[in-house]
Amino acid sequence: MNSSSTCSIQGLKNILLASDGSTYSEKAMREAISLAKACHAKLYVISVIEINAEYATMAPNVVEKIEQETKELLDEVKACVDKEGIESEMITHEGQEAWRSIVEEAKAKKVDMIVMGSHGRTGLTRLLMGSVTAKVIGHMPCKVLVVPA
Repeated sequence: MNSSSTCSIQGLKNILLASDGSTYSEKAMREAISLAKACHAKLYVISVIEINAEYATMAPNVVEKIEQETKELLDEVKACVDKEGIESEMITHEGQEAWRSIVEEAKAKKVDMIVMGSHGRTGLTRLLMGSVTAKVIGHMPCKVLVVPA
């Protein structure tokens, strides 16, 4: 979408970008920024840290590192969004499944659209549990824009 184009989606006022720092998320970020700019919409950006209690107890230093990386990721996204003059809010959730946090936040913020990559960080667990994107699509009553690789 070209940022100089007019908004093609009527009533798009709030957009939620789900970001995990993957290459797919970067592409989704560019699309979300373009959409928000064209539609004069507010952009919420969420990053979810999925850590179970056992892992947090066994490896607290790793958890702190992940939290710091997430903060840095959101700072980078915020800088890109601010550069385009878009109103935004950065959100971090920790603990529960990513798809559930994304859906709950989207409902709470009354977003008109969620933008996310077709894939996120990969791994055997993600493969066995199903994709975050598919679960968001299955549980969200608003539009979901899935940005392909």
